[in-house]
Amino acid sequence: MTVEIKVPTMGESISGATVSNILKPQGTFVKQGEEIIELETEKVNQSLYASQAGQIAWQVKVGDKVTIGQVIGSIDTAKQASAPQEPLAPPSSSPREAAPPSAPATPPTTGSSRLTTADFAASFTSSSTPAPQPQQTPSSAPVSASPAAAKPSSSTPLPSSTTSSNTTRRRMSGLRRTIAQRLVEVKNQTAMLTTFNEVDMTNIMAIRAREKDSFQKRYGVKLGFMSFFVKGSVAALKAFPDVNSFIEGEEIVTYTSYDIGVAVSTDKGLFVPVIRDCSQLTFGGVEAALEGYAKKAREGSIAIDDLRGGSFTITNGGVFGSLLSTPILNPPQSAILGMHAIVKRPVVVDDQIVIRPMMYLALSYDHRIIDGKEAVQFLVHLKKDLEEPSRLLLEL
Repeated sequence: MTVEIKVPTMGESISGATVSNILKPQGTFVKQGEEIIELETEKVNQSLYASQAGQIAWQVKVGDKVTIGQVIGSIDTAKQASAPQEPLAPPSSSPREAAPPSAPATPPTTGSSRLTTADFAASFTSSSTPAPQPQQTPSSAPVSASPAAAKPSSSTPLPSSTTSSNTTRRRMSGLRRTIAQRLVEVKNQTAMLTTFNEVDMTNIMAIRAREKDSFQKRYGVKLGFMSFFVKGSVAALKAFPDVNSFIEGEEIVTYTSYDIGVAVSTDKGLFVPVIRDCSQLTFGGVEAALEGYAKKAREGSIAIDDLRGGSFTITNGGVFGSLLSTPILNPPQSAILGMHAIVKRPVVVDDQIVIRPMMYLALSYDHRIIDGKEAVQFLVHLKKDLEEPSRLLLEL
């Protein structure tokens, strides 16, 4: 039986895609569920998976434009994976012809055409032209050069192509090209600034240590830091609605919902799935949504709908050890919050120097919408809620 491979629906605003990578070449035997091809859209790369096991046949190549619903290949389920595969290009049965011998660099010392031992030895010191060697027959053993001949002299110039030996080339994925294009657009089309603050994580870490077991038993997920930052961001966005806005033409459009994107780094690139209606979710609901997206990211099954929308973004470089950074905006949003590594540092509390677990916070924002005063006040508001999480009970 032959199973068709079709381009799936990728969202309301997407009518086509480009074949960015064929993961399983023509004639390959695939297992059910294996990734077989990547399709690039203007928003994200979409991987397709084999619906059945069998031998694959493609009707497209890398770079082809395809439309939704188009048949791009097929899987022949009648052929088993254990069947021997024919090589794409059978090796030639004729032996390689031996290269003709090179002409001697200098004429022989004798008048005859016979090459003497003295002529052969002199050829190594005469010029850079290789010495003539006797033609090998298929049955003869290769002659190895002597160490003296293999060692280059100090006056021998190095080849001019050595610079190509220390570089490699690989094609950018469609997702990487899309990310690169958007980063440049953000740089060129926004007035982006970043403001910083720091937060004492003592109380949040104490709550996690005290409640982690009961929280996991109740919600089935671990209590992490991100749920505190998501709920704290919702409270700050309510207090400063311009941070929850974007520019459209000559108008400022403000979201009335709080859909927060959380940056997730994968081997294929950076994804920003969106947690919807965060103001209506409990801490358990936020952590469950994060766990679901993390699983999808590992499996490569994040869909376009998971990435659509979003009014504000949080990125956590601290998981990689980043101490401080300036996150870049996720268009068309006007602000993004950067979390960083928690490091114990000496700080002054009640006129006493104490050691506390501290985290630097960074808020990058579009100065066309958000003034510096608002950006600083937003970050201070978030800092207070995180340092005293009980404030969230009064604000949410």
